Amino acid sequence: MNSRQLLKIGVPEYCLKTAKTAIQNKVAEEKANGKVRGKELKELVQKVVEHPEEYLEDPAFRQLALELVDDNSEEVVDPISYQIWGKEGIDEGAFSQMDLACHVPSAWGAALMPDAHIGYGLPIGGVLALEDAVIPYAVGVDIACRMKLSVLDISVDKLNQKHHQFVDALNRGTVFGVGQAHEKRQRHAVMDEDWSVTRITRENKDKAWKQLGSSGSGNHFVEFGVLTIAQDDAELGLDAGEYVALLSHSGSRGTGANVAAHYSKLAQAAHADLPRELMHLSWLDLESEAGAEYWAAMNLMGEYAAANHCCIHRTIAKNLGAEVLVDIENHHNFAWKETHFGKEVIVHRKGATPAGEGVLGIIPGSMATPAYVVSGKGNPESLNSASHGAGRVMSRTAAKKAFHWPTEKKKLEEAG
Repeated sequence: MNSRQLLKIGVPEYCLKTAKTAIQNKVAEEKANGKVRGKELKELVQKVVEHPEEYLEDPAFRQLALELVDDNSEEVVDPISYQIWGKEGIDEGAFSQMDLACHVPSAWGAALMPDAHIGYGLPIGGVLALEDAVIPYAVGVDIACRMKLSVLDISVDKLNQKHHQFVDALNRGTVFGVGQAHEKRQRHAVMDEDWSVTRITRENKDKAWKQLGSSGSGNHFVEFGVLTIAQDDAELGLDAGEYVALLSHSGSRGTGANVAAHYSKLAQAAHADLPRELMHLSWLDLESEAGAEYWAAMNLMGEYAAANHCCIHRTIAKNLGAEVLVDIENHHNFAWKETHFGKEVIVHRKGATPAGEGVLGIIPGSMATPAYVVSGKGNPESLNSASHGAGRVMSRTAAKKAFHWPTEKKKLEEAG
């Protein structure tokens, strides 16, 4: 069983390693009596989670049971309540993680978006407002992961007529893969900013510059498509019709991940007496030295992620000889100082789109399905937030096993 499966059946994050070891021990123990089937194993682990005291003498599950019944940590405060959108499509693991997040002492408000699924600490699709504190893990490892859409002055007909030119322009405009970077450094004013605001940003400036304009891996992408404007849009300055658009999804690359890792460790060290299930939700007071440093580093990573997209779009448009008519962009892994119901709070959106009244955002779909340009309604119950994508029903690893790539590739080609 993998981490995601264990989280779904209620194993706390701090017990994942021990749970996997316990399962291995159980399989080895019963090997002589026949292989333990997956369903039986799942049910057994659930019983251990629900009644750990009954397994304290079990050779295989003793250590897991001990960790589950350990009550030496500080008592958890009563949780705040939160609003849920699209409850029927959200798995139980995401609810469990959101419930835990609402126990954080400084939690003030929260909401769960319809595309929510299990993450680490705060679920992806989770929105959490704190008083005077920030949680590095609630912002996420990929700080300022974001969307950008550029509308180009190119005829839609050319997308099919000169398909190879678009593919070539895109391939020369960015690079994909873990740790990948351009051979030649990109130029952008963000590299002239003060990167000495923290030791981590100063030490990672060279890496950040090398990776400027790159896209990373995972679910990050750059693609062309057709933007349909149903009616004249004065705000965008576009008439009704169809337009060629360039869409990208990526964040702050390796430097953002290093910032997240460093300050998450500092936060956990500052709250070593927290219950272990809350450790990934350890926070930094904004008035503390570490909190002020993280806030400065996070905002620099926001500028850097925006610069990444700027370089990608600028280069691809130049490769095509095109001009950009209008840009739309937004972060969806970030923390903002905002005022809600008359109070200033720190709103964390981990995989959630800012949706204040009239604020434009981008919500991508799954492969070969539409993405949407949206305008926020400013719903106070959602803390001015919306979903950031189509959600997921399985991990990328599970998807690789479930789908036949040549078949899916053909479907994508047919979809254009």
